[in-house]
Amino acid sequence: MTPLSSHPARIPEVALWHEGWYREALHLPSPNFGPRPVGAQIDLVVLHSISLPPGCYGGDEVQRLFTNRLDWDAHPYFQQIRGIEVSAHFFLRRTGELWQFVSCDARAWHAGPSAWRGRGNCNDDSIGIELEGLEGEHFEDAQYVALARLCPALASRYPLHFIAGHEHVAPGRKQDPGPGFDWQRLRASLNWDAAAFPPGM
Repeated sequence: MTPLSSHPARIPEVALWHEGWYREALHLPSPNFGPRPVGAQIDLVVLHSISLPPGCYGGDEVQRLFTNRLDWDAHPYFQQIRGIEVSAHFFLRRTGELWQFVSCDARAWHAGPSAWRGRGNCNDDSIGIELEGLEGEHFEDAQYVALARLCPALASRYPLHFIAGHEHVAPGRKQDPGPGFDWQRLRASLNWDAAAFPPGM
């Protein structure tokens, strides 16, 4: 399959990347990562949604979670996730502001038990993007605009073939980003082949 980087809108890699770090993101390194296995293809983007506490936006709780600095006693909900160590490569705020926590060359801890196109352990070969939001609710224009910029930038460096939601790689266990996410809008803005997207999206 031809990588998505063959699209004519490809963005020059040299101006955008340094050792897997995207130059247009705010960098906040997380300790929650590891090496990718030998032979990892890095051909999948997994979209998630997150807000802490659920439905609350604009704070720094997500950044604190991904860097193991969240105050577990600051909100009753945090007791449900107390002690977890997770990360994503990117966190995209509702304003369009983009944060990066893990080099895309490394393996972030975002997908958990998962499978896509016959391969398990999606963390091994995927890039995780967390959207500030709540599954089932809508996402902001600024987030779609930022995704339309970030995804081609990723495709300029990595051999991307697919983009899916957490709900697609872990069906029955996860529901994000959920029905409020407009896959048709994303597909139109990227102009990637339909085969890159989950069936029916």
